[in-house]
Amino acid sequence: MSTPGPEIEAVNERLAELVESGDIEALHEAVSEYHPSDLADVVEGLPEPDQVRLLSALPADLASETLAEMEEGEERADLLAALHPEKGAELLQELADDDAVDLIGELEPDERHRLLAALPSDEAGDLRGLLLYDEESAGGLMTTELVSVEVSLTAHEALEQVREQGREVEEFYQVFVVDGTRRLLGTVRLDHLVTADPAEPVSGLVEPTTASVHPDVDQEEVGRLIARYNLASIPVVNDLGVLLGRITFDDVIDVIEAEQTEDILRLAGMSDDEELRSSWTDSVRARLPWLVLNLLTATLAASVILMFRQTIEDFSILAFLAPIIAALGGSSGTQSLAITIRRIAVHGREAVEGSVGRELLVGLVNGAVLGVGVAGVALVTGANPLLGVAVLLAMWGNQVVAAFAGAFIPTALDRLGVDPSVASSVFVQTLTDLSGFFLLLGIATRLLI
Repeated sequence: MSTPGPEIEAVNERLAELVESGDIEALHEAVSEYHPSDLADVVEGLPEPDQVRLLSALPADLASETLAEMEEGEERADLLAALHPEKGAELLQELADDDAVDLIGELEPDERHRLLAALPSDEAGDLRGLLLYDEESAGGLMTTELVSVEVSLTAHEALEQVREQGREVEEFYQVFVVDGTRRLLGTVRLDHLVTADPAEPVSGLVEPTTASVHPDVDQEEVGRLIARYNLASIPVVNDLGVLLGRITFDDVIDVIEAEQTEDILRLAGMSDDEELRSSWTDSVRARLPWLVLNLLTATLAASVILMFRQTIEDFSILAFLAPIIAALGGSSGTQSLAITIRRIAVHGREAVEGSVGRELLVGLVNGAVLGVGVAGVALVTGANPLLGVAVLLAMWGNQVVAAFAGAFIPTALDRLGVDPSVASSVFVQTLTDLSGFFLLLGIATRLLI
């Protein structure tokens, strides 16, 4: 059951009353109809003491899923740390190890140690191993919970292993086939195992692995591979091809959302450190440095006007036309920038080969059409025909510059190993403003004075 916004406050009050009264049976009945994602919204609306009491009173499986569905960050970590270590450990044991690692990774080192100490040694060791990987890498996303069978088994023996391992794995979409050293050889479809002759060797049923990743591969590349090949999960292997774990599509959905949010913020010249629910002071700290940079670049662009102030005094209509040419250049540059970054994100570096030339061609055509249009506006006002020529050439040239900058800047950043969405728009906007002002005022000065 979903919880619409207006009802959340009433639900919060009801649950807070039940928590306060200690009526556990009524509390369990009240939350039984809620999906963990909806219950997470409810929990986030409660005061912290009530959050702790509510999670402590819920069944471990529901409490753990609710905690995992809460917004990532300090609040969730603080709530986990506020639970009794034994309760926190119980919740972690209910989760898949990749979700458990995400939660533990948000804790302070001393709180993390305290919680891991409350877990059985083997489970704590597995989680410590996963914590070694960067949280935005394939290793940080993967779970070690999977179903695998050895290639030397028969179909009957493999099915027995699948039944045994499947009881310990929450969900599995593939059966991985490995050799005696755990080296990944491929996968076998479950329906093929079920329908095969019991004595048939697994080696005859193995299908090649469509794609696999190393644990240090960036999470964005993982998402791209799963989307490209329509995979339910993707195996993670080391340099020797040994199977370490798997990444499932549901984890990648979260990654894609996070990466898109990050790219949108960076494309706007904002830091991805700013969360959507951050305080106003956090927003100021995140945005102000980029605005200061924008102030400097805008001042640089505007200084071109001072160089040609005599031309503007003689032909005041230029003050009307210059912002139009600069604004249209900025819009075209942003369009080129967005499509280039999209190509890189979806199809990888190889897809942007020829992007600069393609965007230049678009800029030439768009510039010609827009140049004629804005020159017509200038002539309608009764301006000198040579001014119309200057406007046409300036618009045309600035559209070409915008197309070039929008394609070249993100491509160059990507080749240098820098995220192409990092403040690219700030630099593209500055370049199109500079060129727009300079081309218009420079050409007008040469033709009219």
